[in-house]
Amino acid sequence: MSQFDNVSVLKQGNVYFDGLCVSHTLILASGEKKTVGVILPSKLVFNTAAAEVMEVIAGSCQVKLADETTATAYTSGQSFNVPANSSFTIETLETLHYVCHFA
Repeated sequence: MSQFDNVSVLKQGNVYFDGLCVSHTLILASGEKKTVGVILPSKLVFNTAAAEVMEVIAGSCQVKLADETTATAYTSGQSFNVPANSSFTIETLETLHYVCHFA
């Protein structure tokens, strides 16, 4: 799917790590929440409250989940799951475009 139809977009963006990650929140007609954003080249650690599925739209990254010892590479068209109340380290060498689906 290349677009989301019939959504509401929160006007205020989410800016993390001094602007290295910027996203906007979408609310689908069903009430489901997603964020759409970019991560500039960096190595960042995110903490999660809810479970997430991170879908890579463009670019590539290396991700190490909290309970893993090594990082896994992801590229456009792939996704990874992050458990609730956890964390992950993501390293990008180019701008990464993503959609975060919340469980």
